[in-house]
Amino acid sequence: MGIDTLSVDEIQQQLQELDQNRADLEQALAERRKQTRADLLQEVKDLIQGKGFELSEIVPLLAPRRKRSTETKTGSPRKYVTYVDPENRENVYVRGVIPGWMKQKMQEQGYDPTSKEDRDTFKTNHLQAVEG
Repeated sequence: MGIDTLSVDEIQQQLQELDQNRADLEQALAERRKQTRADLLQEVKDLIQGKGFELSEIVPLLAPRRKRSTETKTGSPRKYVTYVDPENRENVYVRGVIPGWMKQKMQEQGYDPTSKEDRDTFKTNHLQAVEG
């Protein structure tokens, strides 16, 4: 029987049957994957213990450690502004904790090192910015 001879109702019925078969197959696949995963997990546990190791010794080695990305979301390397003290070129600040020399210079100029606004103003007015 070809599809050319089927009525609209018969075509709809076959489509419904196909949808049900698909749903049944997807459910069977999910259950099969779950069981396969459980079997694999048991095999790995048995292998680790069979080699004389405790699971707690090996399992942490299986998960990769997350590294802080040195790239932006676009994949280009991160670029930070480097600030150089014009009076002493060895005094450099890139980012993070404020170095002692910078704190001292800020206080000498009347800035508060704990204030972000003061830090930004100090960097703009008293340090030389170098793109890096």
